[in-house]
Amino acid sequence: MKDASILYTYFPSLSEKQKNQFEQLGSLYREWNEKINVISRKDIDNLYVNHVLHSLGIAKVMAFNVGAKVMDVGTGGGLPGIPLAILFPETEFYLVDSIGKKITVVQEITGAIGLHNVKAEQVRAEQVKVKFDFVVSRAVTRMKEFYGWVRNRIRPGSAHSLDNGILYLKGGDVDEELDELKMPYSVYDLTDFFKEDFFETKKVVYLPIH
Repeated sequence: MKDASILYTYFPSLSEKQKNQFEQLGSLYREWNEKINVISRKDIDNLYVNHVLHSLGIAKVMAFNVGAKVMDVGTGGGLPGIPLAILFPETEFYLVDSIGKKITVVQEITGAIGLHNVKAEQVRAEQVKVKFDFVVSRAVTRMKEFYGWVRNRIRPGSAHSLDNGILYLKGGDVDEELDELKMPYSVYDLTDFFKEDFFETKKVVYLPIH
């Protein structure tokens, strides 16, 4: 199993506190995964590459500002939200999932590592009333359906290098699915940022909301 040091290659300016938080994730996810299956059992040994580093692929496309608000929809056990919240401690993250047990895992892990910029709730994205700069997710459904859930949760405008919108981690060929939307989008290949084989077909899809 690769440990947290794989992250330091790609994010060399992490503070000691951030390194400590990332290092704690390994044992915490392993412990919680025994009780509640938030990561495939056969994949838990690949936590740092397939889950934590994958989540941080979004950070290679977008560096969130101080005070920005980001919602992670269908967060499961806190991915990509928890790794991003560690990396951007001055950004507010709101992690939602419809399954209460998974939100319990998120709350327990964020509490254990002292992550204070995360709020986690069992709620569907369509029921959320607050608006955000960005919505992030790891391929919870087809993009057309996902867009329908969250488009009204994103406030117009931008204080970032990209306009406010959706940043979506996706694998495989995404063009056909995205063309259903008939909207402009951008696709970033994670192989441009990470050299591990896992990222060969992995992408970040960006969809601006105007």
